[in-house]
Amino acid sequence: MTTPAEELPEVAAVARDLLRFNTVNWGEGRSEGETEAAEYLEARLARMGLSPRLFEPEPGRVSVVARVEGAAPSRPALVLHGHTDVVPADPRHWSADPFGGEVRDGMLWGRGAVDMKDMDAMMVTALGDLLASGRRPARDLVVAFFADEEAGGVLGSHWLVDNHPDLFAGATEAVSEVGGYSVTFGGQRSYLLQTGEKALVWVRLTARSPSAHGSRLIRNNSVTRLAEAVVTLGRRDWPIRLTRTTEGLLAAVARILGVDPERVGPDELILRTGTASGFLLGTLRTTTNPTVLSAGYKHNVIPEEATALVDIRCLPGEEEQTLAEVRELVGEDIEVDIVHADVGLETPFEGPLVDTMIGLLGRHDPGATVLPYLMSGGTDNKALSKFGIRGYGFAPLLLPESLDFPAMFHGVDERVPISSLEFGHRVLTDLLLEC
Repeated sequence: MTTPAEELPEVAAVARDLLRFNTVNWGEGRSEGETEAAEYLEARLARMGLSPRLFEPEPGRVSVVARVEGAAPSRPALVLHGHTDVVPADPRHWSADPFGGEVRDGMLWGRGAVDMKDMDAMMVTALGDLLASGRRPARDLVVAFFADEEAGGVLGSHWLVDNHPDLFAGATEAVSEVGGYSVTFGGQRSYLLQTGEKALVWVRLTARSPSAHGSRLIRNNSVTRLAEAVVTLGRRDWPIRLTRTTEGLLAAVARILGVDPERVGPDELILRTGTASGFLLGTLRTTTNPTVLSAGYKHNVIPEEATALVDIRCLPGEEEQTLAEVRELVGEDIEVDIVHADVGLETPFEGPLVDTMIGLLGRHDPGATVLPYLMSGGTDNKALSKFGIRGYGFAPLLLPESLDFPAMFHGVDERVPISSLEFGHRVLTDLLLEC
């Protein structure tokens, strides 16, 4: 059942508008650009009486940033940030137009519905409501909608941090994706508050061999050698290594499930969290996932070169160690080149901002618990960490137990309940007033 546009709450209407902008980012310089989405958000911020600025390091790659004076400008500022680019979506595999912003069965469908145009909409409408009422945020805010996050933020957050550091002057903390959403297991609804994220190392593997006729007996085939390296990394069972954050998470999960963590291993504990395990399993160890293969130009020609892209996510501080092991696993005859790398982060699950977020979730959803987690992916908080800004993932969503939310990220038929957007809008409004 569809919902008429005039019946949509403002936060859902804004999210729908953003979904209809095709801001696909394939990476490696190929993108539809973020201009329309950035200009849309700029216009909304300007109508609030703010003075947003657009930044365009390359044609079409646009970020928008505005500063909001808080009630206590002497306090350190807070960065509230999102990104407007999305990963590609093949409409052949979707049951809805990925860029149609369709509302069906109480949900908003489209690429970016959870990553992360939902949060963009919650941010801008929460701020709009607050300012329209004559109130101010508790402290100065730097509101940013970055370009290029899905390609590591090279033309977005990292470019702004490197070229316009003044934008973030006085800021000590930041809030963005991916955390604050609910999961239900053991009969208990809990919210995962993201207090860290794994390091990112994107590499390109290259195998080379002389070109030859496809009918010959060729043992040194570039495609075969690359395939062997890809299988080696893709099937590598990396050992479990717990950080302070994952130790805290596992202890909390064990309490909720009523089990002894000394008798139930980390993998099994996480598997008992149901759909939440889709994100949490990857936080226990390094992962090396091949994602793109490229080789050849003719059926009967053995190519000179074969390449593969591999997405490596390792624990904070283990980047060099992991890369050295990857090189050893694939062998000396496979070239390993870093395409993009970024730091891992881990922040204590404590402090005034964390306490405020926990308190707000308890107020808006009494009886729920809040758990720390180390995100398996990455966010623009990586770029902000260059200034020592502590980043958290807090896009609050109260979700149906049956919705496999982790599967929505970069998945097919991405969607978010409208009621969840309204919940997040209310929580974020209070966060801005109280943090």
